[in-house]
Amino acid sequence: MTGSTGDTRSRIQAVALELFTEQGYEKTSLREIAERLGVTKAALYYHFKSKDDIVNSFVSDRIERLDRLIEWAGQQPVDAAGRRAVLQRYSEEFFGDTGHSVMQFFEQNRTVLTHLASGQMMKDRLLRVAEVLSRADPSPAGQLRATLAIFAVHGSMFALRGPEITVEQRKQLALDVAYEMLDRIGASAAEDGTQTALRS
Repeated sequence: MTGSTGDTRSRIQAVALELFTEQGYEKTSLREIAERLGVTKAALYYHFKSKDDIVNSFVSDRIERLDRLIEWAGQQPVDAAGRRAVLQRYSEEFFGDTGHSVMQFFEQNRTVLTHLASGQMMKDRLLRVAEVLSRADPSPAGQLRATLAIFAVHGSMFALRGPEITVEQRKQLALDVAYEMLDRIGASAAEDGTQTALRS
């Protein structure tokens, strides 16, 4: 693939993601994407035959990154420091490049999660990250805390609306809140064991 072809493909992905997030996946047409790009519809078709193709293309890159993260995460310690390291790397993926834009797209276009294969794959990866984070306590409470820790990272894009908040500040606030939940995962399992021992 030539550099110019790759650049055009990347521009299409970026503009489509922008429009899908602004006005919704269903309400955005290929014609509108082509118009914002300043290209013909035929030129757009050369790279992507449908909106689904565009979504699948930018999600596939995100899934590859998550797969690498999940493989690495599985090798990290199960303790609190290991969980923090995993979520730290996850947040770097989320806030870097277009990670947060892709997640924002899914947040605002929830039907895509259920109707497109790429949406289901993304959901599966997020659950696998939560599974790795809750290894020290795979109980329902542990799984919920791990999942909510991930959502704290995602939610920072919506809950923290002030324009004066930098991306780095947003990420740190999200991690501070997420760590509170992550640090309870091992502790809650230990406390449950202590309570059981005291009752017996």
